[in-house]
Amino acid sequence: MDVGAKEFEQVLPLLQELVLGADFVGLDIEFTGLRSNLSGPEQISLFDLPSEWYLKTRQSVRQFTICQIGLSVFSSVKGESNKYVAHSCNFFLFPTTFGILDSEFSFQASSVQFLNQYGFDYNKFLKNGIPYMNEEQEKKIKHSILSGNWRVRSSLDKDQIKVVIDKVTRWLALAEEGDWMTLPGIAGFQAFEVQLVLRQALSNVWTVLKDQVVTVKKVSKQHRWCLENTSCERESCWKEKILLSARGFSVFFQMLVKAQKPLVGHNMMMDLLHLHEKFFRPLPESYDQFKLNIRHLFPILIDTKTVTKDIWKELNFPRVSNLSEVYEVLNSDLNPTKNSGPVIVHASKCEKYVETKCPHEAAYDAFLCGSVLLKVAHLLLQRVQGSCSTSEPSFPQYLDVLAPYVNQVNLIRAGVPKINFSGPDYPSVRPPILILSVKRWPGVTEQQVYREFQNLCKFDVRRLTRSQFLLLTNKFKDARNVLKEYRCHPDLQVSLYRYWRHSPNINCLLQVCGIISTWALVAFVLGRPSA
Repeated sequence: MDVGAKEFEQVLPLLQELVLGADFVGLDIEFTGLRSNLSGPEQISLFDLPSEWYLKTRQSVRQFTICQIGLSVFSSVKGESNKYVAHSCNFFLFPTTFGILDSEFSFQASSVQFLNQYGFDYNKFLKNGIPYMNEEQEKKIKHSILSGNWRVRSSLDKDQIKVVIDKVTRWLALAEEGDWMTLPGIAGFQAFEVQLVLRQALSNVWTVLKDQVVTVKKVSKQHRWCLENTSCERESCWKEKILLSARGFSVFFQMLVKAQKPLVGHNMMMDLLHLHEKFFRPLPESYDQFKLNIRHLFPILIDTKTVTKDIWKELNFPRVSNLSEVYEVLNSDLNPTKNSGPVIVHASKCEKYVETKCPHEAAYDAFLCGSVLLKVAHLLLQRVQGSCSTSEPSFPQYLDVLAPYVNQVNLIRAGVPKINFSGPDYPSVRPPILILSVKRWPGVTEQQVYREFQNLCKFDVRRLTRSQFLLLTNKFKDARNVLKEYRCHPDLQVSLYRYWRHSPNINCLLQVCGIISTWALVAFVLGRPSA
């Protein structure tokens, strides 16, 4: 099911009911871009501590925005053993533009090209996107609306409003009291904006929004006063309705947070950063505060990338590179629990993915996340209980076997492979850092060093001194191969990096200590009395 601004308010009550009754929620998000074009020290690298990675990535999250959120709500079927029904929805989003709110965001050409390749509908995103805002933006717009300081600021909106007012004014000149007219082509949040302007500009009209159409009625001033003071049409009440419409998807986000259901994703770190920035609050400067906030919003996070990466080799499954391939392996005969695992069905009106594969469509990927979670959890449970167990597994049992992976979110490029939202991050399990000492290559740069090794393997390179560079890879075999291949190289000497031996700071300190010790010894010898 695809949901835009026109349909959102109608499906919101159903979504709330589904989430409250769910066992867990699968999530996937598509963005207008992923990475800023950082360079030099600002570039993301394997040398980065989680806090450094966070500060660099925070810039990208501010620069780009969400264009589609996919949710797949999984609920166990009562009365049927180990069966789950999935309600999958795509939500097209577009930042709220109202009064003082006018967001700026960028497109990354490679991201647009990637989504185009998989049939992403940019018209739905740009023309029918559901508005949203975070708490800080909501406070500003709420103060603006309720204090009466609101006004149209967007030049596009001003032009549209002017056309509407001119049209209504010409109609009023010929209309009689009680006559009405409709304003076609105005729906969603803009319908409230147009009504607010018309009511402020014209004292002898009344507006009604019915069936997504704005109707304008000519009324007397006395009748207008009566309408404004009815219980559901008082100005304060009506402005609250405007605010609710302006919040858009943020209303559902707060429902999702309040429900406290397990949230499941695949490589979901960027998803969490954007959820925080776009719907909760601007990302804090403190990495620890970010972790604390996410833990408060979503107490149970499960990243299927972390789970599958940990158990894949152990199960002798073939190598995979993306979520779709993970799903295919778990659905194949390679999975020993394929026939005993949970049964997953699509809900009515959400049957698009029964026969159709739609990789990188957010709701489809959210469905794959949830399905992979259930199948992997069943595998783990069978290993604990044994295949002879007669009891039908429940979702709480699945959560128990997944406990080691809860709140462990994968990091693609950083000094550690995952972030622990339940406490301190675990120490790195990356291969050791290598040090390259260069001879007879004056002015060598990091890029030249990278190109030297790229045919053998890929390293992140960081300059240590004028003639020394640090090399880091995420594959142990690559580190071993380079140590072997360059063991006897005449100009490029590669060895294991040892902080106490190779650090310029330590070497400088030792040199200073040596100089001081030498002078102290000389002073001691010269200061001794002669015999």
